[in-house]
Amino acid sequence: MKISVNVKTNARLDSVEETGLNEYLVKTKELPINGRANLAIIELIAEYLKLPKSSVQISSGFGSKHKILEIS
Repeated sequence: MKISVNVKTNARLDSVEETGLNEYLVKTKELPINGRANLAIIELIAEYLKLPKSSVQISSGFGSKHKILEIS
């Protein structure tokens, strides 16, 4: 399954909001430096969907605020 994620980095709190069918807004405290924000996004989505982190991967948008994640 693929989901669309819009990202806001450097937020006050970590949070995940469902904005539509398979669309999410993820806010993370991490900055987009050395992939730290991408790792935080994977952890937050996995926790929100109650899945292991290993089943969530970024398929496109590594350097973008709009990402497509592959859930296996």
